[in-house]
Amino acid sequence: MTRDDQIAQEKKTTFLEGKRLRQEKIPVTVLSGYLGAGKTTVLNHVLNNRNGLKVAVIVNDLSELNIDAELVRDGGKLSRTDETLVEMSNGCICCTLREDLLREVERLAREDRFDYILIESTGIGEPVPVAQTFSYIDEELGIDLTKFCRLDTMVTVVDAYRFWHDYSSGETLLDRNQATGENDTREVVDLLIDQIEFCDVLLLNKCDMVEEESLHELEGVLRALQPGARLLRTVNGAIDPSAILNTGLFDFEQASLSAGWIRELEKPQHTPETEEYGIASFVYERVRPFHPGRLMDWMRDWPAEVVRSKGTIWLATRNDYAQSFSQAGPSIQLGPEGCWVAALPKAERLEILRDEPELRRSWHPEYGDRINRFVLIGIGMNRAELEAGLDACLLSDAELPYDWRRFEDPFPNVAGELPKAATP
Repeated sequence: MTRDDQIAQEKKTTFLEGKRLRQEKIPVTVLSGYLGAGKTTVLNHVLNNRNGLKVAVIVNDLSELNIDAELVRDGGKLSRTDETLVEMSNGCICCTLREDLLREVERLAREDRFDYILIESTGIGEPVPVAQTFSYIDEELGIDLTKFCRLDTMVTVVDAYRFWHDYSSGETLLDRNQATGENDTREVVDLLIDQIEFCDVLLLNKCDMVEEESLHELEGVLRALQPGARLLRTVNGAIDPSAILNTGLFDFEQASLSAGWIRELEKPQHTPETEEYGIASFVYERVRPFHPGRLMDWMRDWPAEVVRSKGTIWLATRNDYAQSFSQAGPSIQLGPEGCWVAALPKAERLEILRDEPELRRSWHPEYGDRINRFVLIGIGMNRAELEAGLDACLLSDAELPYDWRRFEDPFPNVAGELPKAATP
C-alpha cells in the first residue's frame, strides 16, 4: 500500500475512532425532521456505509405500526448478532415516550457492546426535549445518561421540495391528523422552525427536485434561521457518515443560543448588509409602547417577506409585563414573558440593578427596562417600510399622557395563538 493509500484509508476511518479506542461514553446522533423529509433514507444510507461500526438503532414512530423501523430492518443491513433495532411506537420520545427512551438508552449502554447509538425521532418530535434527556439527570427515575452516553450530533433533515408548502400552509398537526392528541394544537410551521433552530447539522434533502436558484434561496433562509449549523445538500439521503457521526459538535448551551434571531439580538451593533437573494435581518427597537389595537391590525396583514420574527413586545395596556412574541409564516404567538424590572417593588428593583451593570447602562429614566425589541428575518424586506408601519402602531405623542389601560386591547390575556396572518 502506498503512502497516499494509507492517508486515504486514515481519512476514511476517522469517524470510527470511537470504535477503535472504545470510548467510555457511547456517542449518540439524533435525526429530526418533519414527516417525509427523508430521515429513514438518511439513516439507512449511514447504516449501509458505516464500515464495521457496531450500531444500536432506535426508531420512534407515532403510529402503532412502526413503518420506519420496518424500512430500517429491511434496508439497513444490521447484524442480527452484533447489533440491535429498538422500535418505540405510539408516542413521541420528546414527551410521552421520554421515560421509555431513558430506560432503553441506559439498557443499551450498559450492554457495552455498541460503538454508537443512532436515533430517528418521529416527524413531529421536538429536538430540545430529546437533547435534554441526554444532558441532565432525571431525578425521578434516577437515570443519568451523561454517565453512559455523549450526545454527539443533533441532525435536522429538511425537505427542499416541500419546505415552502409546509411553511405557508397555516395548518396545525390536528388539521393533518398528525397530532399526539386532541390537545396538541401545534402549527406545522412552528414545528419546522423548532427543528431547524436547534441542531448541529442541517441536511437539505431532495435537492434533485428543486431548481438551483430556488435551492440557493432556501439555503440562504436556512442559514439566516440557523447560522450555527453545518448545512449540507443531499439527494436520496446520501451523506458521508462522518458528517453526522463522531463530529463532537453538540454543546447544549451553544445549541440553545444558535438560532439566528438570538444571534441577531446579541450583536452589539448591527450593520445592514446586502445579501444574495435579498435575504437579510434587522432588529426593531423602540422605547415606546405599542397601541394594542393598531398592532393587532398590522399583524393581521403580516408582510409575506418576513419569514421569521421573535423577541419582546411592550403593550401599553400591559405596562407591568413584557410580552414574548414569535412569528413563523402565518403563525403568530404572543403571551406574558415576565414582569419588567421597572415594575417590581423598589427594594427588589434596586437589588437587581446593583447586580446587573449592563441593565443599569440601558436603563431609561422614565420607562426603565421597558422596550420593544425583536428580530425580523426575511427575503426582500423593505426595512424602511416595515419600520414605518410598526412605528405607526406605537403610541403617538398625543396618546402618551392618556390612561393607557383604557386603550383597545384585542390580544389574548394568556399566551396563545393570535388570529392568523395572511398566508404568504
